[in-house]
Amino acid sequence: MSDYLLPDDITRLAERVIAENAEAGRKVALAESCTGGLVAGALTEVAGSSAVLDRGFVTYSNEAKMESLGVASDIIETFGAVSIACVWAMAQGALERSNADVAVAISGVAGPGGGTTIKPVGTVVFARATRDMGEPEGELRHFDGGEGPGARASIRRQATLCALELLLP
Repeated sequence: MSDYLLPDDITRLAERVIAENAEAGRKVALAESCTGGLVAGALTEVAGSSAVLDRGFVTYSNEAKMESLGVASDIIETFGAVSIACVWAMAQGALERSNADVAVAISGVAGPGGGTTIKPVGTVVFARATRDMGEPEGELRHFDGGEGPGARASIRRQATLCALELLLP
């Protein structure tokens, strides 16, 4: 039995994120959609996380992305919520609305429904924006969740690990 709520691999990586960002004197913010706050939750598993985590935005609906993070409706209408353009805007919005030095945004199709031919289940997009950098960096990933009831959890777990890696200095 673990001493933590979340799986050990996630908690170990969150510990690294907290330690390395604390050492670098960096604050972080998150803009999460398909992970629903799991990344912020992983960071807060770690004692001392308040020195690093400034805030997290869980913007599951398109309205929340627009209202809380300032994502333009034309970005969502043109490219969709699961797009590099949307997560770039989410990351920028999180940075502008926080005291963080770096913000990571996540949006995706965790399934089991909601996938399309162009954006199948397991498609997750990430962006990282930093105060000292121009344009945000973006990445599109495809995670295989397998079949059955654990597929959604598997995709969200893999997305959480990827987002934590993006928070490392």
